[in-house]
Amino acid sequence: KERVTHYGTSARFIAGCRKAELQPAKNLDQSHLRVVFSTGSPLLPEDYDWIYTDGAPNVLLGSIAGGTDICGCFVGSTPLLPVRRGEIQCRFLGVDAVAYGDDGQPVSEGRGELVCRQPLPSMPVSFWQDPDGERYRDAYFNTFPGVWAHGDFIEFTEHGGAIIYGRSDATLNPGGVRIGTAEIYRQVETVDAVKDSLVVGRQIDGDVEVVLFVVPAEGQTVTDDLVKTLKTRIREGASPRHVPKHIVEVPDIPYTRSGKKVELAVARLINGSRKADNRDALDNPEALDRIRERLAQAGLLPD
Repeated sequence: KERVTHYGTSARFIAGCRKAELQPAKNLDQSHLRVVFSTGSPLLPEDYDWIYTDGAPNVLLGSIAGGTDICGCFVGSTPLLPVRRGEIQCRFLGVDAVAYGDDGQPVSEGRGELVCRQPLPSMPVSFWQDPDGERYRDAYFNTFPGVWAHGDFIEFTEHGGAIIYGRSDATLNPGGVRIGTAEIYRQVETVDAVKDSLVVGRQIDGDVEVVLFVVPAEGQTVTDDLVKTLKTRIREGASPRHVPKHIVEVPDIPYTRSGKKVELAVARLINGSRKADNRDALDNPEALDRIRERLAQAGLLPD
C-alpha cells in the first residue's frame, strides 16, 4: 500500500514469519521493494533461506549491527557485494572494526570482542550527569583501555564478512570454552515446537552450566521428547559443550523496547546478582517475574 522501497525490521520478526509459513513473495506486490534490513539480534541462516524463497526473493537482505548509542552501524550491507547465508556482508566505510582477543590484540581468525579502534563522528563523547567521565569510560573503554569495546562477540570471515555470536557480556564459558548464545539459538529456534528461547550461564562450583529457557509454540509444551530433541539438535549442530544442563519452560522472554533479548538481566537473576536492572527499558518486564517463578520452582535460584 505504501510502496516502501527499504523495509527495516527485526530478526525476531523475520523468524516469526518463517515459522508462521507466510509467503509474502506470492501474496504481495513487491515490485517496489529493494532492501530488507534486519537488526536487533543475529539473523539465522534459515531466515536468509526464507527471505530468498517465500519472503522477498528479489531484494538485498541487509543484516546490520551497531547501536543506538552510536546512531549507526559498525557492520552491515552493501549492494556491491554478494549476500552470503548467515553472514553480515562487510564493515561499513570508515569503520575500523576488528575482533580482539583477551590479550587486547586483533585475532587473525576465529571470534573475539567487537572493537572499533578509531572514533566515528556519531560516537558519544560524554554522558549527561557524568562530570568526570567515569560512567562513560566504564561503558566503552574499560575492557581495552583507549579502544571502544561494543560488547558483541564477533568473527570476521576471510572475505570480510562478519558473524555475530551474541553479546559478549552474555557469553557462556562451560568447561572454560567460550561460546556465543547465538550458536545455541541457531539450533533451537528452527524447531517448530519452539516459539522463542533465551540462554544464560549459571555459575556453580567454579564452572558454568548452560540454562535454556523455552517458550513453546501454541498448543505445545516442553515434554521429555522435546527436551531430548533440543539436546540432540544442539549436540549435533553445535557441540556437546553447547548442550544445556537445564531446559526450563517459560511463558515469555524479556525484550528491550528495541527488540533485543535481555540475557544479562536473566543471568544476574540466576546468579544472585544484586545489581538493579532498568526495567523501564524492557518492553515486557513482567517476563522477568515469570522467569523468576519458574527458576524457583526448578530449584535453580541461589540461596
